[in-house]
Amino acid sequence: MKTSRTLRPATAAVVALLTLATAAPAAFAQAPAVPASAAAATTAPASGPARPAATGVLLPEPTGRAEVGRSALHLVDPSRPDLWMPERRRELMVDLYYPARSTAAAPSRYADRREAQLLLAEVGVREEAVVETLSATRSHSSLHARPQPGKHPLVLLSPGFGAPRFTLTTLAEDLASRGYVVAAVDHAYESSGTVFPGGRVLTCVACRKAETAEDMRKATVNRGRDLSFVLDRLTGPRPAWRYAGLIDRQRIGAAGHSLGGAAAASVMANDHRVRAGVNMDGAFGDPVPEQGLGGRPFLMFGTDDAAHQPGGEDATWDAAWRNLDGWKRWLAVTGAHHFTFSDVPVLFDQLRVPYPDAQPTIPAARAIGVVRTYTGAFFDLHLRGRPQPLLDGPAADNPEVRFNHPGR
Repeated sequence: MKTSRTLRPATAAVVALLTLATAAPAAFAQAPAVPASAAAATTAPASGPARPAATGVLLPEPTGRAEVGRSALHLVDPSRPDLWMPERRRELMVDLYYPARSTAAAPSRYADRREAQLLLAEVGVREEAVVETLSATRSHSSLHARPQPGKHPLVLLSPGFGAPRFTLTTLAEDLASRGYVVAAVDHAYESSGTVFPGGRVLTCVACRKAETAEDMRKATVNRGRDLSFVLDRLTGPRPAWRYAGLIDRQRIGAAGHSLGGAAAASVMANDHRVRAGVNMDGAFGDPVPEQGLGGRPFLMFGTDDAAHQPGGEDATWDAAWRNLDGWKRWLAVTGAHHFTFSDVPVLFDQLRVPYPDAQPTIPAARAIGVVRTYTGAFFDLHLRGRPQPLLDGPAADNPEVRFNHPGR
């Protein structure tokens, strides 16, 4: 999970597109396959007895009223070769979070041990005790819990380049507790390590192969297509998920961190089923079209550093702002780090892992809270029609959040 500031030499264009995006060096080789006998344990998040408080990271509880259920899907798109491994079809792992009636079952595991080990290795942490702590962490969702009846808005979530989908768990669970179905997507060969069926652990081949601005544009567009494919499989005539009937097909949004945030804009540009989107601190590798997004709302939510400020180092944000033609906001979080928009603050804080570059000044719990609050408000406004004064301007309760208003 190294940032662009520690990458091997690259062109300025690539650095701009990878602005603080998660990436990795050549050591990101594909991990060896795990024996097939382990496959049953790798196709879905494992569950087990509730953890003692001292054995894992304590994740913040969801703020909504509903309990949270969780399912996992493995999807293969037979129509597309993988961008990074063309000899294979495009594969995705998807976690579905949803409002549940009850969660009598034990909470699901946050991450498979192999995934935890690979993630930590990317920031230079190999101590067995730290790996064990992360792998012992439990979420606040339970596998296959009975869902609440009714129709619920759907939000697609895409993680940063090099980051696995579980790094967006705190946001996914919070949205689900507030009445959303959430699909968190792992894109094959684009994370530090993701367990796929058959005991395969796929690592970040893309982190070795993506070297140019055009590579990152293709990666962004490809992720947008991934999100459209997930929609096809969740809302089509033969849905892949047993609880697909929960989804309100008229209320669909997309959000993501870093490259995942750019993918949210890309899918909106090409798929009119997605009505609202959020880019959390990601360079727009696939530019917002000059004609805009058909008047649909979009939130640009980033750091207050030199990259993602008006007139900043990442010119794609100024260009996106000019081209967005519907409701839009450009929010900056004072003291934030690129990883503030994921679970990394709470993970690093409790595991005592240093950031690979500048330390954020916003406390971990506060960082998670700000991201949840503003992302949830955005979707409540645009997918549920609930007024959100929070999005009208600065709020005394959230002094870290600044509203940028650059000219068109």
